[in-house]
Amino acid sequence: MTGVLRVGNASGFYGDRSTAWREMLDGGELDVLTGDYLAELTMLILGRDRLRDPGLGYAKTFLRQLEGCLGTALDRGVRIVTNAGGLNPAGLAAAIGALADRLGLAVRVAHVEGDALARPDALTANAYLGAFGIAACLDAGADVVVTGRVTDASLAVGPAIARFGWGRDDLDALAGATVAGHLIECGAQVTGGNFSFFTELPDGGHRPGFPIAEIHPDGSSVLTKHPGTGGAVTVETVTAQLVYEVGGPDYLGPDVVTRLDTVRLHPDGPDRVRVDGVRGTPPPATLKVGVNNLGGFRNAMTFVLCGLDIPAKAALVRGQVEAAVGPDGLEFTLARTDHVDAVDTETASALLHVHLRDGDRARAGRAFSAAAVELALASYPGCTLTTLPGDATPYGVFTADAVPQADVPHVAVLPDGTRLPVPPPPRTVAPAVAGPTPGTAGPTPVAGPTRRGPLGELVGARSGDKGGDANLGVWARTDATWEWLRGWLTVDRLAELLPETAASTVERYELPNLRAVNFVIRGLLGPGVAASTRFDPQAKALGELLRSRIVDLPAALTPGPPAAGEADR
Repeated sequence: MTGVLRVGNASGFYGDRSTAWREMLDGGELDVLTGDYLAELTMLILGRDRLRDPGLGYAKTFLRQLEGCLGTALDRGVRIVTNAGGLNPAGLAAAIGALADRLGLAVRVAHVEGDALARPDALTANAYLGAFGIAACLDAGADVVVTGRVTDASLAVGPAIARFGWGRDDLDALAGATVAGHLIECGAQVTGGNFSFFTELPDGGHRPGFPIAEIHPDGSSVLTKHPGTGGAVTVETVTAQLVYEVGGPDYLGPDVVTRLDTVRLHPDGPDRVRVDGVRGTPPPATLKVGVNNLGGFRNAMTFVLCGLDIPAKAALVRGQVEAAVGPDGLEFTLARTDHVDAVDTETASALLHVHLRDGDRARAGRAFSAAAVELALASYPGCTLTTLPGDATPYGVFTADAVPQADVPHVAVLPDGTRLPVPPPPRTVAPAVAGPTPGTAGPTPVAGPTRRGPLGELVGARSGDKGGDANLGVWARTDATWEWLRGWLTVDRLAELLPETAASTVERYELPNLRAVNFVIRGLLGPGVAASTRFDPQAKALGELLRSRIVDLPAALTPGPPAAGEADR
């Protein structure tokens, strides 16, 4: 089939803007509306829900959102595809059927299953399925398709397969749609949300609209949003999302390996960016498996240290807390938020964060927090804490491994109940992943005088988490800045600017078409977001920290957005 498929997105995570479904349905023309709910942390949350009630395990908020707009979607012929099924897609599909009955609506609901793997030693274990099961459900006439753990991009790729009739060998088309799906999967992040240069947006980033991908039969796309909504869609907002939570140029998926170094971005009018040139290669023979386990229990207390002798005060607290509960599992982080000769208590104070992780709930609970409170009159001068004593909470540990695609029973359950097996791709390869580039032999940095200034005057950045690893993508705003950046921002220089990365294995990849370099920082987040005790457990602020560092900038390079001609990437 020819024509353009308009795929919108109304959710980037479990807890995203609740009104987005209604906004997207009322804001303009759509063919498909997707919703992504499944971050790695979400699977842990849903796993704990299912422990309390085996009938749960799906994103309950989706049902509430759907109640107010299911009739509208059916009236307008907009099909809904979502991974809100989580650990129980069949349960959510049944709940949608019951909701439709209560509303007096006739709806055809299908779901995709098979991602859940039997791992007796795990709370959850789910393979990342591809898009062909979703396509089969849509081909069978489904109005609503519910999945469990599929890749985020599959929510858009599946409808494209169904519309255009792509097969397993249409690798470039599949790769192009994968890029479109990756761009819209995080909702407003591609329309100006979390954007380094948010002050340049027409509305100052106040309320960005949700995105639309207009996917073409060859897999190319145009990224846009409904007219009149906030934020913006520019080459830079698209670049920012494109480098989010990725690794090297080979973007591995269950249906195709997408070559991110082939992506080209071009302005296509106001709030429109054309994405083309994407190339794909056969997928790997294995599927990624996300595994969540309960790691134990955690608790935290924060001491306020005001005035003089901050290190000595912190040392005293450490000794006292360790003496009270023992040193095992304790972590102490001193945040020097204090200022010299401050005129008020808050600006004169540092914060000592004390974390405890333990398999014993009693030790991590009141035994720990009460021991901290008991120091109130028996520790350093000015002793105070930011919270009352609290109980321990369970935490999870995320790990990833792989299983052969052929070992995973990918099944599309059609609206009439027919169970249709989805075979694995007939052709798989071990992808030739490009090695990291050190960046020490790049172009000669711009010669001439320099000036001191924050790196963020010249570059944008976006960062995020993948299990215990962090990714940090940095892009230049002009060609001249890119020639300087790619030779200047090496792994060694990153360690100088962000000392917390120095102890990690850091991989560096260049994406010249995007004027971007991407760093993967292995192990920075420890056992993952659910167990991390970092101040920024998901590394969301790592890019902005880098941009804030004062460095020697070439005086010939000026800050500000690129000229119109340079925006065409």
